[in-house]
Amino acid sequence: MAQSEQKTVTVKLVKSPTGRIAKHQACVRGLGLRRMNHTVTVAATPENLGMINRVSYMLSVEEAK
Repeated sequence: MAQSEQKTVTVKLVKSPTGRIAKHQACVRGLGLRRMNHTVTVAATPENLGMINRVSYMLSVEEAK
């Protein structure tokens, strides 16, 4: 699959990772989210989708077009 054909997901951090489980904080950092209301677009790979699933209670997720 070419880079331009790869599906993406837009992720927004809506709850603070402060005081959360260390692995959950690591997932938030791994997705590239740095602060509250920060939005990033990541590739929809199994690794990224797994991190999104683990910390879904802190995120707002939309499929990019």
